Amino acid sequence: MQIGHRFRCYPTPAQAQILLQWIGCQRFIYNAKVGEDRYFRRFARKSLAHTGQFAPIDQQYSHFKTELTPWLSEVPSQILRNGAVLWKQAYSRYFRKLGGRPTMHKKHGRQAVWLTSELFEFKPVVDRATGEITGHQLCIGTRKHPVGVLAFKAHRAYQPPASLHISIHAGQWHVSFNGDDGLMEPSDKETTAWLRQFDAPELLAMTLGLDRGVALPLAGSDGQQFSFLPVQVQRLAAQEKHRKRWQKRQARRTRGSSNWVKARRKVARYQRYGADVRRELAHQTSHVLATDTRYKLFVFEALKVKNMTQKAKPQQDAQGRWLRNGAAAKSGLNKAILASAWGQTKVFLQYKARRQGKLVIEVPAFYSSQECGACGHIHQGNRVSQSGFVCQSCGHTAHADHNAASVIAWRGVRQLLAGKSAEKEKKTCRIARQKVGAEGSEPGAQMHPTLGETGVSRRGGNTPAHWSLTQETPAITPV
Repeated sequence: MQIGHRFRCYPTPAQAQILLQWIGCQRFIYNAKVGEDRYFRRFARKSLAHTGQFAPIDQQYSHFKTELTPWLSEVPSQILRNGAVLWKQAYSRYFRKLGGRPTMHKKHGRQAVWLTSELFEFKPVVDRATGEITGHQLCIGTRKHPVGVLAFKAHRAYQPPASLHISIHAGQWHVSFNGDDGLMEPSDKETTAWLRQFDAPELLAMTLGLDRGVALPLAGSDGQQFSFLPVQVQRLAAQEKHRKRWQKRQARRTRGSSNWVKARRKVARYQRYGADVRRELAHQTSHVLATDTRYKLFVFEALKVKNMTQKAKPQQDAQGRWLRNGAAAKSGLNKAILASAWGQTKVFLQYKARRQGKLVIEVPAFYSSQECGACGHIHQGNRVSQSGFVCQSCGHTAHADHNAASVIAWRGVRQLLAGKSAEKEKKTCRIARQKVGAEGSEPGAQMHPTLGETGVSRRGGNTPAHWSLTQETPAITPV
């Protein structure tokens, strides 16, 4: 099965400068391809003489190297080629309906460069006394553009990959890649078929319902609770206080000055701390659940976190005056939801449980906090407080979150036995370089396929746009 690795690396100041240049050049090629695509689509829409001409969906990048961009020649050509390949791969995701069209990559936030095997090498380090391989040296660069040995800290075993990413975020560098560990991974369909062999009581005994909340990020139907440690809560509050202070200082300083850059880096560092703590909570929680031998099925509520964290809509009365809409309270709730690591915990548990031969499913979330886990009675009065639950029918008393988790577990068992939990086959789109034909053009361009078009709404607006039904289109020279 495929397993990912993400290690801290420590480039020297000279190496960091070169890597930042590689990141910028690869981002430039990617954004240039995005701009070219947007130009062709708008030109074909507004020029009647060129109706039916489509943007070339290819991996060409040489026409971006002009006298206006001499700095593109200072980096290896593979860096530029990989930027075009990443754009082509993003467009392939769009054709497979896995996302929208490629958009511009911004300069702020996490930045990364994709390196293929021509740009790096893992050289084994051999112990002279025993002759065993104790580690690897990561050599970056080519003969013409050398970077040197990049120091990194590997906290677990790995196999040298065919490609890797070097990223920087808030001053921290990481090297990440994936590889096959040689273990077989059962599919969700196989695990579902195996779980259906049990009856309802047996399946319920090996099922864990998980309720996600704001006060308590995750509660299990067996009484388990997963939340931040007191020291983490204290440090998060302190980091948030420092972040706001440095944001105010940044706003008062001249944009682009050295002090403004210093304040921006401080803000990014404090934001990174909160993200690291939430990621750690999600990893630790998912590891504890996935390795628990008592459970084979994990059930979550089907929560649409993106819809739940939308801004409050403005409201007006009949005279057009603005009314109070609770925007401040809604913003606080949105921030608390996003800080609870709901999505990360579920995503991490999905792949970790799959490796253990276990299954993660979702059930509808309606009335789960008002339904009694003992008798099934539903009434809004059952939830007497944030953490209290008292059934008005049978008198069952429990913690509100644990009762909701029990309800979720029952729903998951019934849904699985009813045959409604079969996971759909997920579409994938891997990074792959296109082979160039003998004449130097794309294979699809040589065949000149019949082009078809249809009207679709552009993302971010209602303006219709035309797109080709074939992923490979012949290159078009602007007139």
